[in-house]
Formats: sequence, structure tokens, C-alpha cells
Amino acid sequence: MSGNANIETPPGSCRSILHRATPCTPWLRILLLAPVGLALTIVGCNKTSSAAQPGDNRPTVVIPAQVKTPTAPSPPPDLPDTAPPPRIDAKRAFEYTREVTAFGPRYMGSENHKKLEHYILDHLKGDQVEDDSFTADTVEGKFPVRNIIAKFPGSKDGIIAILGHYDTNYPLRNTGYVGANDGGSSTAILLEYANHLRGKQRDGYSVWLVWTDGEEAVRQWSATDGDFGSRHLAEKWEKDGTLKKIKALLVMDMIGDADLDIQRNTKGAPWLLDLIYSAAQRLGYQSHFFKFEGVIEDDHIPFFDRGVPCADVIDLDYGYGNVFHHSPQDTMDKLSPMSLEIVGNTTLETIRMLDRR
Repeated sequence: MSGNANIETPPGSCRSILHRATPCTPWLRILLLAPVGLALTIVGCNKTSSAAQPGDNRPTVVIPAQVKTPTAPSPPPDLPDTAPPPRIDAKRAFEYTREVTAFGPRYMGSENHKKLEHYILDHLKGDQVEDDSFTADTVEGKFPVRNIIAKFPGSKDGIIAILGHYDTNYPLRNTGYVGANDGGSSTAILLEYANHLRGKQRDGYSVWLVWTDGEEAVRQWSATDGDFGSRHLAEKWEKDGTLKKIKALLVMDMIGDADLDIQRNTKGAPWLLDLIYSAAQRLGYQSHFFKFEGVIEDDHIPFFDRGVPCADVIDLDYGYGNVFHHSPQDTMDKLSPMSLEIVGNTTLETIRMLDRR
């Protein structure tokens, strides 16, 4: 992976959270995700970089912070942790990613999007499935939005929610963009989690898998353009009392990158981020987690803002300088089943550790 990536904001991007710039006029553009101990690097003071994509009119200032190695929480003395770690079928998850990507562009309102909805539902036949469907009124018109929720009941009172978006970038719909990693990998990994959870009596919290829709902006990321599905679902769950039952919420996004490096998104619950690192550490995957730290906006934000313990599992250093992100180059040849295995096994181990808390 490239160490010092200056990550731009492509059309419709939802990633970089805004910070007010300091004295430089009008704005400073600062390195997004800095490694431990690296001094701040001033890249430029122009409001709009000459290399910026259309619609990239927002300043991007992310303040790097020191990354502290999380301390793994010790298991209760009366519950010795001797169970073998759970594992996904990485080859199958990778094949799901390939099949999803083969649909082509899957932006809201498209025929390919509808085909993907049916594909997901076909894989969930026999499971407890709930729809959260509505019409989003956007700057580009009205779009049908459909969150798909698969519920796997547990013996403990509470819910672990795992989210991943299945739509692709709308502004890039005519460029050949297929979103293998950004949209494809998140759709696929949730299908594999369903395989793991299906037909088992859970001795732990209920697990809800949520394929969120409308995560991508239709024009330019803002508080009202992007995260359409998750914003609607967070409001709905707040009204019906579901939010109070959620013990932890994890978002999967861009987790198939062959050069896997999951950033520590500080817009999350520190104890949950530490738990994820502990799970990775137990499996020997810790080198792929949290070498870099920063603030990233994603589907978890509407829940995080309502007090839900959240963690965003995301690799936002996709290609040198993040060049593959929101680009027609986001294709299957950039991905690896090993990356899906690392994220998938770590997530299942995190769920197991949450069940034991």
C-alpha cells in the first residue's frame, strides 16, 4: 500500500468528512490518513485543486492523529476463551463479488439495480427478511430506495447489526464504472455472513444483516445527498425503539482491496474499534488493521449521531493515491479472496466476542 496517500474526493464521494480549515486562506488540504508520528503535510491552499473531479468543490481537511495500539480486553475469568475462531468461505465470497459485479452499474433506479435486488433475495430464501422501501426525493429527481434486512435471532436480548451498501455511484453511471470493491465486496460479504448464520441457533445476540441502498450521492456528497437508505433506516429504528436494542453496528465498505489496509475511523465507538483489533490480533491479521487513522463518513454516521456504538470497517486507500476509488478501474482484478477472508473472519470473531460480553 502507498503510505502517504493524498485522497481526492471523486464525484458523488461520501468519504472525507469536512473540518474547518485553519489560518491558510481559504482552506488547507491536509493528508487524509497519516501514519503514526508523521508531521502534517500541507499539499495546497487552493479552494479547488486543478486535478479535482467535477463537483469536487469542498475543502478536505482531515487532521491526522496518533494511532495507539488498542489494548485487547481480557475475557471474564469464568469464561475461558478456548473456542476455535469462526471462518467464512472466502472463495465463495469472492465468487459472489464477481457475480454482483457482472451485473454492471447498479445505481438506484436502474434495471441492473433491480436485478441485484432479486439476486440478494434469492440468496435469502427461507430466511427472515424485511424490506425498508421508500422514495428518495433528491437533487436529481425521485428514486426508489430499498434496504434489505435479514434477521437471525439469538438467545440474548439485543442486536448486532452488520451493514453494507449494494448500490453503485450514480454520477459515474455512463463511464463503465462497475464498483467491484465499492458496492460489490460489501454486497458479497453480507451474503457470506448469511451462509454462516443460517440454520443455527445463536447462543448470543440476534444478528441483523442490512444491505443498504442509496449510500452513494446522486450529485455531490452532503448532509442531504448520500446515505439515503441508512438515514431513513436510522430514523425508522429510532421511532420504533430498535436503536436502543443495538449493542453494536458495523459497516462493511471497500473490503476486497488486494492490498488490504483497514483504517481506524475515529467516527466510531473506541471500545468497539478496540474489540475489532483484538479479534484481528487473535487471528493473526493485525497488520491489516489500523495502521492509519482518520475521520471518514459512511453509512454508519446516521446511527453514530444517534448514539449507537458503531465501527466503519473500510479500506479507503484503494490503489496508489486511492486512484481506483470511484473510478472505472474499480474492477475484479484489484481484489483478492484473501482480503475478504481477513475481514470476514475478523468480523465473525468480533461477533463471537460481543456475544461473550
